[in-house]
Amino acid sequence: MRKIDLLFAEYAQSHQNQTNKIIHWICVPLIFWAILGFFSIIPSPHFFLRHFGAISIVSLVAIFLVSIFYFRLSWRIALLMILIMLLFEHFIYFINITFGENSWMIYLAIFVLSWIGQFYAHKIEGKKPSFLKDLQFLLVGPIWLLHFVLKKFHLKY
Repeated sequence: MRKIDLLFAEYAQSHQNQTNKIIHWICVPLIFWAILGFFSIIPSPHFFLRHFGAISIVSLVAIFLVSIFYFRLSWRIALLMILIMLLFEHFIYFINITFGENSWMIYLAIFVLSWIGQFYAHKIEGKKPSFLKDLQFLLVGPIWLLHFVLKKFHLKY
């Protein structure tokens, strides 16, 4: 069995309850987005990417490092996640332009509320979050959701 399938199987063990799953579909992408948002406000030079807006070098490094993890599991997942992260950066650019120096408050509010949702979901589930056992599950959560989308369209991951 491939490593990615083993990770998905282990992650799924603490994500059986339907309410927990629904909350994860909302909160996991928001947490991921908020973290990218935090990276975007670290002072560093920015590049302007056509159709995406400006992206900081710090954000590019974060995307690169996360992508290495994903490429080691599946090149298809990695490419899709790069596209998703760049799409997230587009919305991050909009938040940063709109709220300026206060954009960190948006990211913090979404981050905190989403984690409250996550812990509430796991309380319903009756099982601890997977990342408490192994931190790599913080990166597995987003691709666990993505793999359901790929399966729905009968695409390999």
